Amino acid sequence: MTPHLQNQLQTLAGPGYRELLQRIQRGLEKESLRITPEGRLVQTPHPAGLGSALTHPSITTDYSEALLEFITPVDRSIEHCLETLADVHSYTYSKIGQELLWATSMPCIVNGDDSIPVAEYGSANVARMKEVYRYGLGHRYGRLMQTIAGIHYNFSLPDEYWQRAWDDAGRPEPLRDYITNRYLGLIRNFHRHSWLLIYLFGASPAVCASFLRGRGSHGLEPFDDKSRTLHLPYGTALRMGDLGYNSDAQKGLKVCYNSLGNYVQALRNAIMQPHPPYQVFPAGQGGDYQQLNDSLLQIENEFYSTIRPKRVTRPGEAPLAALCRAGIEYVEIRCIDVSPFTPLGIDAGQIRFLDTFLLHCLLEDSPACGDSEQAMQAANLEAVVNRGREPGLQLQTPGGSASLTELAGGLLAAMTGIADLLDDAHDSRLYRESLAAQQARVDDPELTPSARVLREMREQDLPFFRLAMNYSETWARHFHQCALPTDTVRRLEEETRQSLAAQREIEAADELSFEEYLARFFGQYRTLF
Repeated sequence: MTPHLQNQLQTLAGPGYRELLQRIQRGLEKESLRITPEGRLVQTPHPAGLGSALTHPSITTDYSEALLEFITPVDRSIEHCLETLADVHSYTYSKIGQELLWATSMPCIVNGDDSIPVAEYGSANVARMKEVYRYGLGHRYGRLMQTIAGIHYNFSLPDEYWQRAWDDAGRPEPLRDYITNRYLGLIRNFHRHSWLLIYLFGASPAVCASFLRGRGSHGLEPFDDKSRTLHLPYGTALRMGDLGYNSDAQKGLKVCYNSLGNYVQALRNAIMQPHPPYQVFPAGQGGDYQQLNDSLLQIENEFYSTIRPKRVTRPGEAPLAALCRAGIEYVEIRCIDVSPFTPLGIDAGQIRFLDTFLLHCLLEDSPACGDSEQAMQAANLEAVVNRGREPGLQLQTPGGSASLTELAGGLLAAMTGIADLLDDAHDSRLYRESLAAQQARVDDPELTPSARVLREMREQDLPFFRLAMNYSETWARHFHQCALPTDTVRRLEEETRQSLAAQREIEAADELSFEEYLARFFGQYRTLF
C-alpha cells in the first residue's frame, strides 16, 4: 500500500465518513437479446406491453428492436438495486409471451446483418436521431457487433462526501473542479487496472460459429470437431476484444483524461472533423440519412471505452456540453460481461468488489497519463482478453514485465483497507469475503467465469449455443415463477402508460425540421471552447 493510499484511508476512517460510505450511489444498465424458443433473434417489434422505448425509465432498447436494455434508478442499497432489476425482468417476461432473454454477452444464432432489426423510437426528431445514429453504426461496424450485450455499472459518491473531502483537502480549487479532477483520477487508474476486471468477471471465451460466418481471419479456434463453437483456450472476454466493441478507425483517436478540457477537446474534434472513409454513407444528402454525419464519431456515445465520465443531460443537451456545464457527476463502467451463471447476469458479491475496486481507483495516487502508458494499458487489456488464464502470462508495467498473478495479488492486497472500511460502515464482512473470492480466482484460474463456461461445455459435450440456451431457459423459468407484488405491477404498468403518453407529447411538440434539429444539436459543439 502506498503512503498516499494510507493517508486517504486514515482520513476515511475519521469521524463522519462512516455514514457517507453507506451512501455510495449506483445504478445498473443491463442488456439482453430477445430470442425465439428455438434460440434465434426475434424479428418482432419492441413489445407494446413494455411501453415506449424512447421514454420508459426502466425498459428501453439499445441497438436493435431485439436488444432490450433494463435500467435501474440511482440506489444506495446493493440489494434493493438488484431487486429492482429482478422486478423488471419478471415484468418483461409477463409481456413477451414465449420469447426468452438470452443469458450471455455473445449473441444467439444470427443470420448476418440483415437479420438484425434496427431499433425504432417513433416520429419525433429525437427518435429519428437515435435511429439514424444506429444505422450509422451498422454501416461503420456492421450490425452483428451491435448484438453483443453487456452490463454497465454507474458509480458515484454523494454530494456530502465530496463536500467533506474538499474541506479536508483544504479547498484547493472550486468544488466542481475538485470533484471532476478526482473522478478523472479514478478514470486514469481504472484504465491502468481494468484488465483485472476482465480476468475476474469475463464470461465470453467462446461464441456461436454463426456469429463469424462469412468473416475472414478471426484468430479463434474450433472448440470441437463439429465446428459449431469458436473459442480462445485461455480467453476471458471476447466481447472486449477485436470481435466486440472495438474499432480500427478509433485506434488512432488519442483521448486524454488528464483534464476535462483534454477529454472534451479530443471527442469534440472527432465529432466535428470529417473522416473520409465514412463519406460513402449518405448523411442528409437529398434527405437520405444513413448516418448523422461523416465524422470519425457521429456523437460521443460512439467512442468505445471501458469507462466514461458522465453527467445527466438536460433535454436536447449533448453529453459533452453537460460535462462542460457542470463537470463530472458519475462514471459508467462498460466492461462487465453478462454472466450466464446468475439470473441477472451480475450479483451482489460482484457489485461489492466493483465498489471496492472503484474506491481504490479514486483514493490511490493517479499521475497524469501519456501516450506510451496508454499503449501499455491497451496491450495489457488485449493480452487478458485473449490469454488471461494462460499460465505465466506476463503484463507490462512502467518498471518492466510482471506476472498477472503477482500484479493481481498486489492490487487485491492494496484493497483490503478499503474493504475493511466498507465492512465497518455496513456492519458486515461481505466486502472482505468478496475480496477473498477474487483472490481465489487469481490463485486458481479454473474458478473464473470464463473457465467455467468452457469447462461446462466440455463436461456436458455442448456447443456454446446449447449451453447458453440451457441457462436462458433456466432463468426464464425462474422469472416466470417470481410473483410480483401487486404494488410493483401497478407501478410498472403506470410507467408503461406514462411512457406512451410522454412519447406522444414529444412528437406533438416538435416544431423544427429534422435538419434544423440536427443543426441545433451539433451547434452545441462549436461553442464548447
